[in-house]
Amino acid sequence: MAELNFKAGDEVRIRLAHKEIDGRVLESSDSKIVLLKLESGYNIGIPKENILASRILKKHGEEIKNYPVPVVGKGKKNIGLIITGGTIASKLDSKTGGVRHLVEIGEFRRFYPELFEIVNVKEIEMPFMKASESMNSDDWKKIARTCEKMLDNKEIEGIIVTHGTDFLGYTSAALSFMLHDLGKPIVLTYSQRSIDRASSDASMNLVCAAHMAISDCAEVVLVGHASVNDDFCYAMPGTKVRKMHTSRRDAFKVVNDIPIAKIFPSGEIEFLKSYRKRDNSRKTILNSNFEDKVALLKFYPGQEPEILDYYALKFKGIVIEASGLGHLPVSESGNSWIPRLKKHIKNGLIVCAAAQTIYGRLDPYVYSNGRELVDAGVIFLEDMLAETALVKLGWILGQKGFKGHVKEKMLYNFAGELNDKIGLEEF
Repeated sequence: MAELNFKAGDEVRIRLAHKEIDGRVLESSDSKIVLLKLESGYNIGIPKENILASRILKKHGEEIKNYPVPVVGKGKKNIGLIITGGTIASKLDSKTGGVRHLVEIGEFRRFYPELFEIVNVKEIEMPFMKASESMNSDDWKKIARTCEKMLDNKEIEGIIVTHGTDFLGYTSAALSFMLHDLGKPIVLTYSQRSIDRASSDASMNLVCAAHMAISDCAEVVLVGHASVNDDFCYAMPGTKVRKMHTSRRDAFKVVNDIPIAKIFPSGEIEFLKSYRKRDNSRKTILNSNFEDKVALLKFYPGQEPEILDYYALKFKGIVIEASGLGHLPVSESGNSWIPRLKKHIKNGLIVCAAAQTIYGRLDPYVYSNGRELVDAGVIFLEDMLAETALVKLGWILGQKGFKGHVKEKMLYNFAGELNDKIGLEEF
């Protein structure tokens, strides 16, 4: 066995009996195994006894420490950049093999030089650095306030918000409701794979987001890969998008609608539907009041209606993911939900129904089941996504002026969350 003089974090070349392998040494829990991260992003373990020789290619710590700050260039449009965490704002931890947040603006520029070649990043804010599963409504409010402040700057043409993927749909919905009368684009983007990986989607997503941020479309949109290839991205409506895959680069799909546009890395934008036009003189209105006592409940066969007693004690409103066209057990079953629904709705609990099928529209008038639920006071939310419905319900209940008009407001189309013309291409 060869003498090994490298340490965790070093980039090395290891010679085995029949081949050489390059990679970054990771910390290993087994002293007899060398753990390597390959350029592909995968990790492999090599028994030390199989290593014939090794050479250090770059010692840990030789990376550039003083990253250059962004330089403003003439002839480029200005944007604001809001960094909130997630994989797109992370890089490989040389020792552990995991990722850590990029905490320096210059470091962000080093990893994403293409963004700074397209636009001038006039303002950069990091309101927090969190994985999206750790966010709550207070974080949505912080992002919304930061957007409002940046949009007030007459020199800024649009905003990019970088974000983790898992609950990005909730944030895009929240910004869609909290920010009104937009005159400039707000573009959320992400990456499924960190920039250290050869298959990363981060750079192209940011490039396309930059082109969208200086476009003529003044809406809250989510921009990301349209396919597993690096051909173009989609700009997707903020209230009609869901993460549909755990790991694919084109994880996000538009539900019950179509994308607003195709965006090519070259800067070409092909609009696919009508959109709100840019007006830089328009003053954005921030309304971020939010009621956190809302919940999302998924119905399953055999679920007891007593669960409503718990929600009625803890929450002011719930969205139930119902089956089919909007069904729950009613009079013909032994565990009818009708008596408890009537009781709790009469006592002030707001109960809405969304489709657990994801695609399609609820219709309570096809079967008697739905009609009984409507008579009990359940609000059927047509084709609205369940997570968008949850965010909208919290926002509606947070508005003092909407008291007594919750059903009317839940069925009012504030930000494209309802689509009255679902076509075949929208599935």
